[in-house]
Amino acid sequence: MAQSNSQKPSGYDKYINWKLFAIPLGLLILLLVIPTPRSMLKIAVENTTASRYVREFFAKELFHKTTEELEQWEVQMVRIMEESVKKYAFTHKKFLKRDVEWCEESGILATPDHLAHVMAYAEKIRSEEFERLLKEGYEIKTTKLSYEQLTSDEKRTAARAGFHVKVAVGTMLFVVACFITEAVPLPAVAFFIGIIAMCTGIVTRDNVAALYWSDATWFIMGSLMFSVAFIKTGLDKRIAMMIFGRLKSHNIKWITLVIMLTLSPLTMFVSDHALAAMFLPIGILMYGTATRAAGRKDPELAKMLMITIAMACNLGGSLAPSGAARNIIMMSHAEDMFGVNIGFGEWCLYCIPYLLLVVPVTWIVINWRFKPSIRDLSASVAVVRREIEKGGGKWTRQQVISLVIFVATLFCWVTEKTLIKSLTGIRFGIGVFAVMGALAYILAGVVNWRDYQTKVDWGVVWLYAGAIMFGHVLVRTGGAYWVARSIIGVTRHLGLAQGMGLLLSGNVITGLLTQIMADGPTCAAVGPITLSMAGVTHAGTSMIPFAAMGTSIASSLAYCLVIGTPPNAIVYASGYLTPKDYLRVGIILWFTNMAALMLLAGVYWCLLGWSSLPSF
Repeated sequence: MAQSNSQKPSGYDKYINWKLFAIPLGLLILLLVIPTPRSMLKIAVENTTASRYVREFFAKELFHKTTEELEQWEVQMVRIMEESVKKYAFTHKKFLKRDVEWCEESGILATPDHLAHVMAYAEKIRSEEFERLLKEGYEIKTTKLSYEQLTSDEKRTAARAGFHVKVAVGTMLFVVACFITEAVPLPAVAFFIGIIAMCTGIVTRDNVAALYWSDATWFIMGSLMFSVAFIKTGLDKRIAMMIFGRLKSHNIKWITLVIMLTLSPLTMFVSDHALAAMFLPIGILMYGTATRAAGRKDPELAKMLMITIAMACNLGGSLAPSGAARNIIMMSHAEDMFGVNIGFGEWCLYCIPYLLLVVPVTWIVINWRFKPSIRDLSASVAVVRREIEKGGGKWTRQQVISLVIFVATLFCWVTEKTLIKSLTGIRFGIGVFAVMGALAYILAGVVNWRDYQTKVDWGVVWLYAGAIMFGHVLVRTGGAYWVARSIIGVTRHLGLAQGMGLLLSGNVITGLLTQIMADGPTCAAVGPITLSMAGVTHAGTSMIPFAAMGTSIASSLAYCLVIGTPPNAIVYASGYLTPKDYLRVGIILWFTNMAALMLLAGVYWCLLGWSSLPSF
């Protein structure tokens, strides 16, 4: 949400700088023209033709047939086993829990009758034998099948898929270089991603547009619309006074500390998107009133307030299962792959102390890196108080309506996967509810479309849409998997292949990839890798749940780029930040908070242990 026409993100007003743009463009072209590395071809084989070999193996071992000879229920069983291999789920017990809904989510055509037949047959197989088959299928997919073993047609398919892996990695370098150099307006980078993917055959004209407009994109758009309504009705002033009005000292360092102590714990239970959208207008208000009272601008103050909001929203989401989808993803991976069940209370018990480590460190770093000349915001708070008192000090009808709509939308966000789905049978998604809330403001007469058109930063919407598209490209092609595997190869040579070194390796892999991918897709792509590393080296030990929780927390360390998290993108819409402002604190916080995570694991987690598992 741009503050005004005169205050826009600096990158929006710039024209292309061809000298700087040559850097990302050159990196992309270089990756495209070099021969596809064998490591990328290996990933391509796993993503394309390996599935057929795995299905043939299961068909032969289970039914002594080829896949063409299988009956419908047998095909279904082979497909479920193949999908279990893809999800690194090797337990017999977990297989027997598969239902029609799981099959539909996995793209498997299933009927209740056939599924019942599948489960009856699977129950007759000894658990040890069944799990041996699954693990052997995994070995065929990942190690036993090579590019040279393929037929000529399969080699062509794998070669094209390997080229797509190379394109994904090249696009990653292109995007990061564009953000660092700011050679082109940042929203344009979002469109480059789709054009590159389209021109190289990764996506088609039928799905490229749909991949931009995901549920997450709708959420960003709806969140920024909420901010418009907050500012127009003065609800931001009310909330600001409730939070800061009774502070004895209004020094900026205490203001930022209150923001962090308010937002960080809330993100364990409330969406970080929603909290960022709620506090963005408050940050803009505090800065605007402070500069009016002082009679001068202070860009450092604006940047400090905005960065504080973003970083505070990024800290707590991993510390309770309700905080983010990535937590549920890692809990599911741990259960699917190793049968390790992590409960809600256990997750909180092990992870919440992390907040005690990172909040003070983050606060210190932000106050160190930003040095505003206006430090006392007492005048700002006084201005807000006077503006409220001008209206009689009472809540206006528009403010009440705005708050009611926000609370109702927040309730829908929290319950959309459980209560609302059970009542309606529809999984709406938080993005749809965000847009519903934005429409509710129009229907209630709080805003009109001109408000949204002029005050929502649509460039940020497209910027985050590009981030979602980019994550899809990395996951779909196997580019994310290749990056993770490459980092593993390096860490092994450094002696980080077991114990705390292994945990550090997994966390570093996740922490690097999450800078350019949303946290959920990062955990979906990297989670099975980090857990399998733990399971192979320290089978049946507490390393498995530690790896699950560590990966989830590491996926929240997306401090360095605008596209790293929704809060980063939302506060960028204020118009006061440049991409380099994120790097000013992001690089430092990445190392400090990664160190805090390892300290938590090496001391607190190891001392606490895991009741059902031996130490690693």
